[in-house]
Amino acid sequence: MDKLQADKTQVQHQNHLDGTAHLLSQDLAEEASRAGLDNQLQRWIETIKEENNPQFHQIVVDLQALKAHFGAGHPDKDTIAPLLARLGKATLQAAVFAEGNTQPRVEKLGEALLHAAKTVQGGNSSADDDSATESAASH
Repeated sequence: MDKLQADKTQVQHQNHLDGTAHLLSQDLAEEASRAGLDNQLQRWIETIKEENNPQFHQIVVDLQALKAHFGAGHPDKDTIAPLLARLGKATLQAAVFAEGNTQPRVEKLGEALLHAAKTVQGGNSSADDDSATESAASH
């Protein structure tokens, strides 16, 4: 029974990783308004806490901060993008602790987080690039 329960839990974690990676590829602001993102982040926090690995502490802290920012209703790109990037890097580093079929899913999630960070920041960076270009051209 323990082996069966462990296998079931492993499959649930893998499905959760897949779901989170997919969610991150969507419009995060839209997902946050549907509460889908909040629920997904909460499940992710609980899953990581279950691992009881001190290496994951900062991931939990960042996830809780991310959840709070999205839950506030007016997420700030300048806060969320660095959180997503840090989570992406930490998740990729945490992939070494994953076993079997879970490892590529953790890696995929890390990549999805990094991509989401770039996407979120993209709204600000193009305007910043334009004003920097205009400023350089006027000098």
